[in-house]
Parts: sequence; C-alpha cells; structure tokens
Amino acid sequence: MATNVSIFPGSESSESTMPQSRASGPAVEIGIPSATWRMLASQVRTEPLPSNLDAAFDTARGYIARLKYRTGSYLARAKRVLALDPLYLKLADSDLRQKAFDLRALFRTGKDKPRDLLHAMAIIREVAYRKREEKHYLVQVAGALAMTDGCIAEMATGEGKTLTAVLAATIFGWRGKGCHVLTVNDYLAKRDAELMAPVYEFLGLSVSSISGDFKPDQRRAAYRADITYCTNKEVCADFLRDRLALGRTKDLSGALLGKMLYGAGTDKLVMRGLAAAIVDEADSILVDEAVTPLIISGEAPNEEQVEAFKQAADVSSRMVQQKHYTVNHRYREVELTDEGFHYVMDLTEGLGGVWNGARRAEELVTQALTAREFYLKGKQYVVAKGVPSGGAEACDPDEPKVVIVDEFTGRLMPDRTWREGLHQAIEAKEQIHINPPKDTYARLSFQRFFRSYRTLAGMTGTGLEARREFWQIYHLPVVLIPTNKPNIRRNHKDVVFATEDAKYKAIVREIQRLHMTGQPILIGTRSVKHSERLSEMLQALGLDHQVLNAVRHAEEAQIVAGAGAMHRITVATNMAGRGTDIKLARGVREIGGLAVLAAERNETKRVDRQLFGRAARQGDPGRAQAYVCLEDELLQRNTPRLVRLFRALCGKSDKPLHNPFLTLLFHRAQSKAQRMARSQRKMVLTTDDWLDESLGFAGTE
Repeated sequence: MATNVSIFPGSESSESTMPQSRASGPAVEIGIPSATWRMLASQVRTEPLPSNLDAAFDTARGYIARLKYRTGSYLARAKRVLALDPLYLKLADSDLRQKAFDLRALFRTGKDKPRDLLHAMAIIREVAYRKREEKHYLVQVAGALAMTDGCIAEMATGEGKTLTAVLAATIFGWRGKGCHVLTVNDYLAKRDAELMAPVYEFLGLSVSSISGDFKPDQRRAAYRADITYCTNKEVCADFLRDRLALGRTKDLSGALLGKMLYGAGTDKLVMRGLAAAIVDEADSILVDEAVTPLIISGEAPNEEQVEAFKQAADVSSRMVQQKHYTVNHRYREVELTDEGFHYVMDLTEGLGGVWNGARRAEELVTQALTAREFYLKGKQYVVAKGVPSGGAEACDPDEPKVVIVDEFTGRLMPDRTWREGLHQAIEAKEQIHINPPKDTYARLSFQRFFRSYRTLAGMTGTGLEARREFWQIYHLPVVLIPTNKPNIRRNHKDVVFATEDAKYKAIVREIQRLHMTGQPILIGTRSVKHSERLSEMLQALGLDHQVLNAVRHAEEAQIVAGAGAMHRITVATNMAGRGTDIKLARGVREIGGLAVLAAERNETKRVDRQLFGRAARQGDPGRAQAYVCLEDELLQRNTPRLVRLFRALCGKSDKPLHNPFLTLLFHRAQSKAQRMARSQRKMVLTTDDWLDESLGFAGTE
C-alpha cells in the first residue's frame, strides 16, 4: 500500500472536544485509503502520565534513580573494563571471534551476569581497534554502560558518540530481538551503519540502514538485521504501516494465529517489534521533535474549500492590526476584535458556501492572519520549484511549492506540510497552487511511540536541562559523562545591543577581526533568513564564506567537517550539521582554535550549549560568544513588557549595552519559553491518554 508522509502543526481545531494545547508541535500525516484507525489506536497501550500523589511519588522515584545511576559508578565499572585489556590484546582474530560468539550465545539466552557485560565491552573495544583503529576511551565505555542500563548519557560534542553506540548496540543486538539506532537524518544513518559494519560483522551481528526511498521488501530485510540504523520518522511510519497491514486483527498474536490457520496475517509486516532503541541526539528526537503526532489521513478533494482559502487570504490582506485583530506573540495567536468580526461579515456577505457560517468564516480569516503574521518566507518556509511537498509523489518542476524549513536545523522538509488548513492558507498568501487538505482519521504522538519500546536509551551533548522531562515522559535517568580531556573553551559574556542592525554590524566587525588572524569562525543563526542576511553583509565586504541552510545532508556534513580550516568562515543555522565533528586543521590550535559566534539566543539553553559545544572538542582550544539585541524574537515573544521598558531606557544606540539586568532579562525569557514548551509537550501526552480512554470506551470496528 502506497503511503504519503507529511507534517502538520498538532493543535486541534476549535470545534474539537479533546484537551488542547495552545500550540503543540508538528504532526506526521500518513495517507491511507480506509479508516482503520480504531484498530491502530488499540495497538499501542502505554501507562498514562501520573497525576496528583502519583506524580509526586514518581518524581521521588526520579531522585532515587539519580542516586542509583551515578556517574562515579559507571566510571568505576569502565575502569574494570579497561583492566581486562591484557586478556584479549594478544588473541588471534579467530580466538577473539570465538570469545565474542560465546558471549553472544550467553546474552541471547538471557543467562549473562554483570561480569559478562564487562568482558563483552572489553572484547568489543578490541574488535573496534582492530577494524577501525579506534579504541573506546574510558568515558565512552562509561557512557555505553549507562545506555545498557536504559539511561540517557550526556556526552559533550566531539566525544565520539557514534563509536560509543557500538558498545551498547552490540549488547542489545546479541539478545536476538533487534536494536534500532536512531539518528537525525538518512545520511547519518547510512554513514554510521557503513562505518561500523566491519565491527558488527566480526562480532557475529548483521547491520543495515533505512532511507526514505526504500521499498517494503528492502525495509523488511533491513529490520531483520540485528542492528538497524534509521531515523525516527522512518521507524514510526513503518510502525503505522504495519498496524494498518494487520487490518482488523487486534494484536500480533492474532496475526500469528491467522498465519498458522489461514496462511496469511504477517506477510505484509516489515518490522519485528520494538525491542530496543538507542537514540542519538536524544534531546532533539525525544524532546524537541517528540511532540509530533503521527496523523493517519485520507484524501479529501474539495474545490469549494480551496476557493475559500483564496478568499480568506484576500479578506485578511485588507485588515489592520489592532483595529481588526490583535496578535499574541508569546502564544502565536491571532484574535479578531469586535470591529474586525463585523468587518469580516461585511466583506464575505454574499459569498455563500462555507462563508454562510459566522464561526467558520471567523476561523478561515483567523487562519489566514496567522499565516501572515507568524509564518514568514525564509524563516518557517521557502517557496521553491521542482520540490514535491505534502507527500506528493511527483510534481511539475516549474510549479512553485511551499516547503517547510525545520527551525531547529534550517533544513528543507519537502515531504512535510502543516495541517488544519494552515499549509493551504500559506499557499493562498503566496498566491500559488493550493493543494486540498486531507481528512484526519487518527493520531499517535512520537512520545507515545517511543514509550512503547521495551528498552530505550540515548545519548546527547545536552541532556541535563531536560532530565526532569526525560524521567517524567520516558522514565530515563540522565547520566553526565565527563569529557575525555579537560574542556578549555573560553566562554565570553553576551554582547547586547539595542537594535538588530547594530548587532549584525558588530558581528561582521568581529568576523573581520578574527578572520585576519586566520582563526576559523562558525556563526550560528536561528533562521535561513538571518543566515542569508549575514551572508549578504559578508559578501559585500568580499569575505569568502560558506552558507549552510536547507541543503542536502551529505553536503551539510562536508561543510561542517571543513569548518575548522584556517581562514574558514561558516554561516549556519544553529543545529545544522548536528552529528558531524569539526576537526581543526594544522596550525589552528596555535591561533586559538574554532571561534563560535551565536547571532541570537535560542528558546532553550540546550540549543545554545549544542552550538557552543562545537568549539574546543577533545581538549582543543576554542571560544564562544553570543551577540543579542532587544529586538530578538526570544524577548519579543516571552518578555514583551520588559523589552519595551528597556528599549525606552536604552534608545537606539549602536554601542553595546552594559546594564547588568539585561542578562537576567534573557535568562527570564528562556525560562518562560522552556516552561511553555514543556507544558505543550505534556499536553500532547494528555491528549493521547484522552484519546486512548475514549477509543477504549468506543471499542473497535
């Protein structure tokens, strides 16, 4: 069965009776020909989030878990692993392989003891050295031990998380039920699988990777491997396809029974279960992107509705802010005033159709205003030709399309669209062809999906800030793993300006100064639009540079990997190139290493730390500094009143501001943004629980 995958904002329509968040995250839609969604919903049963006294007890369990899963205990066990080196160092390959096969048999039967795990780690280290000429450091072994216990290992950027994952993935793979290693894009999944294949094969394990263009037979073969590298989107989509393939069968046991009795039932399934998963960049996948619900939908062509989107865009273009509508930047909401409501009624009188209903008319115009006020070309999306969007299998190469830009990475996402008419409202705003929206049949959040794994673990460079959420949602403790070598990065104080123009002029001056010394520079921006603005300013000065925004993953990795070269200037969205290390070229250490400049603070401190962590990897020198201003979106959305006060006090001076309260202002804005994001993510799970109870009451067809 062919399916289309696309992404939409996850907030429900105003007519829904289920619990709602103000602005939950995007959602993946998979087009299907029939509404078998009740069966699908019944397949995934996870414990609801605790509340009241249960929540307090669960929080207490989290504190106890921190005491149990301590950094010191993992480092001590890792030292015992390294002490086993002499036992395997001089063994011939055939003898070492036999030792590995013996342990594999032990782990497969579940008869392994704690000491067997230590010996297994020692053997895997030796095999990695022989096949990859890389031997795990003490801290990498400690991180892997934490993951085998079902923890999130926080390991700084450049500490070798890809190699670390091999230790834990091998243990899970030896258990015989498969292990999914989830990365942030298809390129990294393929790259990591190919790099580590010789190690896995020596240890008696098969390894594969999955990319978006794989056919069902290819996917089935990939999931049969002991270790499967893939992205969260691919594995979730395959999970849904399998549930749909089961038809009216309520569970896998029923499908197996049908296979034995009737010779059919599991033939179309590609996966073999959710036994174990190791999530790379866990904060991005399990927290930032985890609010994305998977939406099951079907085609719903409606010419009248498409025409209504055009009419709504025309009406909204005539409306004036404050007079006809108000804007809440913090919650990204638009609300019509009384005068605006009557203005809409007057303009749409006589249009007929959906405009006959006052509430529907208000919704359409509000959606059009939302598209105009909060979704900006070059930031949330681009208009491109020859790029399929909305899961389209083919498109006219000369037809422009609205293509979403991932605000975390700056990457184009041509297979995703916004839902509930928002994508169509943006297409109408841009005056291009409008694709009809789809009917939604069911949803399942990524959070709920990941909680279905029997064993879940992960690694990230920035996990401590989200440790409370990791525990509340997934019951995953966070273990801080120290760096292999002391971090000597110099973190400078933020430079604050009154206006955005003054900020960017100062950034360019600093780039010029550093460039004259030969020091490589990485500038992180929050959006494609800002990266292009900075690029134009550098180009005007004749400064050669690389711009990284919304490009192919392979090119992205190559650009990031070369960002440590002498005299290199790289402008990138903050999260672009995540998963690729920046190694310093010869002579760069002596002039201070990589300099990282942030053009704006992000809504979460984790993203700031991730960007700054690109400098000073593995004991290298480096520096990091943020340039911010009172016109930054972070302040405008989260502390608008205080910003107006400071702008009145500071005026529009081009010089840096030195008021000590400005630092507190940015901290306050980030804290408010993080609290609101956590609340939205929790609301997604609350909605899932509500759906679970409702569908359980309704039964299945």
